[in-house]
Amino acid sequence: MEAADFMPDEADIAGIKSNLAAYEAERASAYRQVRWRVPLFIGLVLLFVALVAWLFNRIADPYERWFSTPHVLLYVVGLVAAILLYFQATKPMSRLQHRKTLLPIIFGFIRDMRYQHEVTPNSFDRLPRETIGTFNTKRFDDIVSGRYEGFPFELYEADLRQGTGGTIAFKGIVVAFETMVPFPGILVAARRTDMAVGFFRGMFASKMQELSCGVPELDAAYDFRSDNIEAAQPLVSGRLAQALTWLKETWPDDPARVALNGSDGFLLLPQTRNFFELPDISVPLDYAKHVAPIIADIGAMLATAALVRKIGAKDAAAG
Repeated sequence: MEAADFMPDEADIAGIKSNLAAYEAERASAYRQVRWRVPLFIGLVLLFVALVAWLFNRIADPYERWFSTPHVLLYVVGLVAAILLYFQATKPMSRLQHRKTLLPIIFGFIRDMRYQHEVTPNSFDRLPRETIGTFNTKRFDDIVSGRYEGFPFELYEADLRQGTGGTIAFKGIVVAFETMVPFPGILVAARRTDMAVGFFRGMFASKMQELSCGVPELDAAYDFRSDNIEAAQPLVSGRLAQALTWLKETWPDDPARVALNGSDGFLLLPQTRNFFELPDISVPLDYAKHVAPIIADIGAMLATAALVRKIGAKDAAAG
């Protein structure tokens, strides 16, 4: 399994570059408009306020000039007008909706691609809570769903926190996908920490049993648990261990988490940075610098998801 296998082909890349070039021309034009519109619109307000204030001074008492009631009212009206005109002046750029326009272009190689923002993903309610523990606040940023290399997926940024102090339960990327063979129960591979293990055993001991994959390095890093240990053991010792080993080499940050829940598979990649980080709209886009790294990361995620979704397929086919 190679991440390169899940990268867009040359035709897709050419299409992405073409759409980026069209967007860049529109962005540059809008940016040029805003550069003269903002000072012009704000300048007209300041000129109007100064002129009216001067007229007030001509008829006002010398002791009340500049700070009389009419002056203060004028300043308030001028401030409100300046704010409204600023938003009006920047409309050419706000209409572009930087992220909402760019992300569908970047994901142009995804079939049936759909982009959403700050809504609860469709698959989230099916994500086993044993993978992330407890939380009472949740926030989702960019959400992308579609079909690639024959399988549907949903990819989103999640920030899940517990308590008034905002203790992070999980922050990073979640990739949800349909497995080739449903798992008869729940199987979870989560990061092993002393606190997490204590929480895990205390809350889920009644239905989740611990098991080992037989790879010392993985058993030291992960807590494997399932409510169907007989069905889970061959998977944990086989393709799941292979997927986690491969993932550690291609995604060497915080250990990833994997969960199976019936026909639903989940790959969780903890990270603190904004995965879909893009330059400010005033910065010219560069494919190699700004876009290619995002596509490469997406390729690695989809490659790992494709590997995980095949867990149990060989055994099922043999049976």
